[in-house]
Amino acid sequence: MDTEQVWWASYPGWVGRKAQPFPFENLGQLIHHAAERYGDRKAETLVLPNGMEASLTFREVDRLSDDFAAYLLQGLGLGLAAGARVAILLPNCLAYPVCAFGALKAGCVVVNTNPLYTARELEEQLKDSGAEVLVVLDHFGDKVTEVVPRTQVKTVVVTSIADGFSLPTRWLIQAKLKLSGIIPRLHHPTTSYTQALRQGASHRAKAHLLPEAAPTRDSLALLQYTGGTTGTSKGAMLSHGNLLANLEQIAEITRAYLVPGEETVLTVLPMYHVIAFTINLLFGFHTGSQSILVPNPRPLKNLQPAFQNHVITWMTAVNTLLKALPDEPWFKPELTQKMLGAFAGGMATHPSVLQRWEATTGCLVIEGFGLSEASPLVTYNVAERHGQRLRRTMAQVGGVGLPLPGTDVRLVDDEGQAVAPGGHGEIVIRGPQVMLGYWNQTEESARTLRDGWLHTGDIGCFDAMGYLTITDRKKDMIIVSGFNVFPNEVEACIALHPDVADVAVVGVPDDNTGEAVRAFVVSTRELSVEELRRHCREILVNYKVPTRFSFLAEIPKNAVGKALRRELRAQAAEE
Repeated sequence: MDTEQVWWASYPGWVGRKAQPFPFENLGQLIHHAAERYGDRKAETLVLPNGMEASLTFREVDRLSDDFAAYLLQGLGLGLAAGARVAILLPNCLAYPVCAFGALKAGCVVVNTNPLYTARELEEQLKDSGAEVLVVLDHFGDKVTEVVPRTQVKTVVVTSIADGFSLPTRWLIQAKLKLSGIIPRLHHPTTSYTQALRQGASHRAKAHLLPEAAPTRDSLALLQYTGGTTGTSKGAMLSHGNLLANLEQIAEITRAYLVPGEETVLTVLPMYHVIAFTINLLFGFHTGSQSILVPNPRPLKNLQPAFQNHVITWMTAVNTLLKALPDEPWFKPELTQKMLGAFAGGMATHPSVLQRWEATTGCLVIEGFGLSEASPLVTYNVAERHGQRLRRTMAQVGGVGLPLPGTDVRLVDDEGQAVAPGGHGEIVIRGPQVMLGYWNQTEESARTLRDGWLHTGDIGCFDAMGYLTITDRKKDMIIVSGFNVFPNEVEACIALHPDVADVAVVGVPDDNTGEAVRAFVVSTRELSVEELRRHCREILVNYKVPTRFSFLAEIPKNAVGKALRRELRAQAAEE
């Protein structure tokens, strides 16, 4: 019996080898269908740190996203052509699902963009994607003024965290934000989010319908930027079909315990991250789950009103969140009494963190393995419902579970040959959720997608039951709290300092963030750590800034001059 047959035998009886297909040709149809099914049930609820809330129903999200689609197609002069890129630079807020769904309905391509990017990082992504429209929160107006004139962006739509509240409350919130000085002045022509929706609604009223835009399953839906197998950020091209397939797979493995129209999902992970985009936003909407949106989880006290005012039944999380929440003085076990499970990904969940979370809350942690290039989910740990809780079907803790229905996973050696049973090898994937390739990266696409298989760069092994464990990474990418950090990029940043002669960056284990960035520097004069840190903060988003710098006489290198990161990791472990 080969490994594939082993994991099939480990599926619970209610999980099929193939996911049940949805009757949709594109994500817009899925959104319309959910709105018809769940109507006036609350779909998205924004919860601010002070406890103030605003909500949109499924029907309202559908209508407003139709308005935004019409704005993109008819409200921009000649309108956008099919496949035009729409960059969304937003935290979790009510405008996010409206704009993302509207772009998808219009046949445009969503470009998820991290609001924490520095101006340089934002400019690179906007240029690479060729985005023509940028949707941005007013908090980040300074970046717009600096960056947009150097890109292909023609239209900037600006929204506020207050959009979605009643008019008097909106005025109050916006007045307080302006008085606080948080909102910078915008020195660039913009359209307000509310104005864009009014224009779209006006066009729809005149036409009595949404302008024709009918993406197929083959149409490009999302550019999700990732490091792939090298250190340069690239846009993984995910089609409507890729994302629908992953939703079908997730629906298949959860259908025995998630009840459509009755669940409430906590959305703390940002929706610009592929985990929250697929699972919280798309899958949550499809299943009629009310999504509780937390714009900023730092400090963690910001989550208190979300937990106290809503009965959360499931959430997505990373190791960092699961480790820190039980230490919060306000976080009590009764807040998770109705929570079925926390779906963990983005980084490895430490066994001690998992065990403590489950002992404290009684809520199961369900780990899986995924990557942006696979929409993202590839494997899952099996769980079954027992009363108000989920229980593992296997006693073991750790590992990332079984391949999803319809997904093939193999382990191969450096020559691409299958490793012997029980051996370690690179994880390669084949399935309907695997990306089309990298945006404008033909050679890298060919290196990563070979003979129909996605080469992940991750090393793993299967046990006798077909459960996968990730054991190492072939690539040097560092994962900090679920976010990808590429050593080459950080090294390039540090090397820009005029007094740095050489530099190498590695990832080291960290109890709080899973991994941390560690830099080894050769300098031409005596440099302080704080000076280097300030230099990095001017160019890099905070999680990419090294937490520790070490000064060396020289960087250890191989015969062709490549830094020996393995030796540097060993040195870091000894210190």
